[in-house]
Amino acid sequence: MTRFLILIHGDESRWDSMSTAERDQIDAAHRVFAERAGESVVAAGQLESSSRAARLGDIADGVPVLTDGPFTESGEVIGGFYVVQAPDRDTAIDLAAGLAEVAHDHSWVEVWPLVDHGEG
Repeated sequence: MTRFLILIHGDESRWDSMSTAERDQIDAAHRVFAERAGESVVAAGQLESSSRAARLGDIADGVPVLTDGPFTESGEVIGGFYVVQAPDRDTAIDLAAGLAEVAHDHSWVEVWPLVDHGEG
């Protein structure tokens, strides 16, 4: 089995202003996804607002420089993720296709295979 990272991207300002009905519809689709994916879900999470994130990089004098979010001018951010195990890419894509964010005009989903370093 291969592990896949499913990234949920979207317009953060749109997510923040979403109606209760739309949020309920998206949440319901995530429950269906979780039921359908079952034990193949290795990890999952919804991310806080980009304003709460931090980036480390650009080492100066041996110390990482801390930058508080948001990090881009764009309102598009990663809002959540799943790590799933699937026998192949097509199966992972089929699972991800059930997420509501695929069908909304303010979001999209990416499916990335994870590199297997043979660690257990």
